[in-house]
Amino acid sequence: MIDKTKKSLFFWVVIAPTILATVYFTFIAADRYVSESIVTVRQSGDTTSSVLSGLGVVLGGLNTPSREESLYLKEYIRSLDMLKHLDAKLSLRKAYESEKLDLLYRLYRGTSQEWFLWYYRNRVEAHFDDVTGLLSIRTEGFDPGVAQAINREILAQSERFVNEISHRLAREQMAFAEGELRKGGDRLQTAKGQLLAFQNKHNVFDPLAQAQAAAALTTQLEAEIVRKETALKTMLGFMQESAAPVVELRNEINALKAQTAKEQQKVTSEKGGRLNAIAAEFHNLTLEAGFAEGAYKATLAAVETTRIDASRKLKSLVVIQSPAKPEIAIYPQRIYNLVTLLVALTLLYGILLLVIATIQDHRD
Repeated sequence: MIDKTKKSLFFWVVIAPTILATVYFTFIAADRYVSESIVTVRQSGDTTSSVLSGLGVVLGGLNTPSREESLYLKEYIRSLDMLKHLDAKLSLRKAYESEKLDLLYRLYRGTSQEWFLWYYRNRVEAHFDDVTGLLSIRTEGFDPGVAQAINREILAQSERFVNEISHRLAREQMAFAEGELRKGGDRLQTAKGQLLAFQNKHNVFDPLAQAQAAAALTTQLEAEIVRKETALKTMLGFMQESAAPVVELRNEINALKAQTAKEQQKVTSEKGGRLNAIAAEFHNLTLEAGFAEGAYKATLAAVETTRIDASRKLKSLVVIQSPAKPEIAIYPQRIYNLVTLLVALTLLYGILLLVIATIQDHRD
């Protein structure tokens, strides 16, 4: 009775499932072809990318620019946007619905967008290697040409994706730098216009120079007055007040004092616009114009630096291995799957026998 039970259990646990699996893998399971490509993202003018990539691995997670872009690309390949593009370009849904017999791996007609995305992610694999910095893309198809076409279109769209990100960042940097340059140019023109309007309003070219000249002339006149007053005192020591030389020298001193007062009035007279106030305002406008010019030159240099830097940081997709048309179907791995299933079922059968024997021992 026990032997009969063991034989029955062995049949239903091991023999029957193995026969069903053999029938499935022999007559029903569809061949699935795999096309593989290997790519990487590189930065123009970056001679240290490989060194930094290796250093990032040693330091544990340092994101180099190429690694970061490759991870972005990996997620884009698995995204709904990529799926929609492939479906529109290659009729991907119809290609996966073409298989009719294999109920486990076919795509059923009318499935939702979310289920289609899940199915797509199980047919398209993108693996990033942290050590080498390479991104491997494997695509499955029921037909060799379909598998290759999917991989090729993914590469083409990935190249557009990388270029768009790279050029968009460069455009944003240049737009910001050129905007600052325009602001600097407007500020410089405004400062120059204010300076020119001020000169026209007061009819002066350089009030600072005029004020300095007036101050120097006043100082010279005052020194001449002191010298002549000293000479006058000397004359009065041996001449009368009415003496002709004394009268002449006194007249000269009075004339010099009048000229000095006139020059001082030019500088401080409100009627004349106060040359010192005009000179101070002119000095402020000159400083503003000079500062605006210096800022404009610095911004112009920054624009050139940004342009060179943006060009140097442009990224591109480098194809290490192009997708080839597969000649043999990698999946399903029939012998491997059957052997694995047989081993697993045999282990399950052994466990069940152990459980049955334990139960019988407790009954006895």
